[in-house]
Amino acid sequence: MSKNVEVKIGDIVELSKDHPCGSSKWEIYRTGMDIGLICQGCNRRIKLQRSVFNKRFKKRINRGNQ
Repeated sequence: MSKNVEVKIGDIVELSKDHPCGSSKWEIYRTGMDIGLICQGCNRRIKLQRSVFNKRFKKRINRGNQ
């Protein structure tokens, strides 16, 4: 059973797998069934299923404003 991670738009999180550009920090831009992420290294946008995001989530670095 994977942990249920509470995240909000604007949060900066670290995932266990690095992006090919080398960054492991991501900003959340969308929540719901999928989690929308923006790479902090190259600004690429991706979407992960919530279950995949919960498995890869390592830690929250910064809390968003909302």
